[in-house]
Amino acid sequence: MKQRKIYRSVAVTLMTVGVLGLAGTNLVQAADITKLLEGCADCHEKDGNSTNADTPSIAGMSTEYFAESMEGYQTDARPAKKLKDKDDTMKDVVKNLSEGDIEALAEHYAKQKFKPYKQDFDAAKAKSGKKLHRKYCDKCHSEGGSSSEDDSGILAGQPMGYLRYSMDNYTSGKREMGEKMEKKVKSMLKKDGDASIDLLLHYYASQQ
Repeated sequence: MKQRKIYRSVAVTLMTVGVLGLAGTNLVQAADITKLLEGCADCHEKDGNSTNADTPSIAGMSTEYFAESMEGYQTDARPAKKLKDKDDTMKDVVKNLSEGDIEALAEHYAKQKFKPYKQDFDAAKAKSGKKLHRKYCDKCHSEGGSSSEDDSGILAGQPMGYLRYSMDNYTSGKREMGEKMEKKVKSMLKKDGDASIDLLLHYYASQQ
């Protein structure tokens, strides 16, 4: 896995209140990693592998992408829906995380083994989706979307419900796409139609 710095300009406004009822966290020192992990496990399980169709697996995620994701939530650049069985969203969960907290969590989950989510998929759609992936997505999401070293997030084996939610946010403008992604997505939708996204999702779901 690539070794990259993950120190970023993270928008943190509270310095002493810890996430999920923790206190004593500050901008340079992480709180007890064990306690932080207990909060994450409510949705992402202890090893970071989701058992819920609408929750992403974060095991094996690169430290770079983890930090970017947390920054996105903290700065409202990334939408978030309510967590399962709770009224809070990911924005509520991460708003008080310090840079030290994020670094500690990122390093922990990067060391965990990603386990593909077991789910139903349409084999014919997956076959077509594989071709679309190779044409439009493989440069940034290599190895069929399974590599974490791209720092673009793991797509292969993620819960389809989560991937669909993410793509809906991108295509509706609720979440900003990078320049390269926007160009590729627009080209795919123009040439292959709206159904192309569904085909891609079945391809990623098929990798189990």
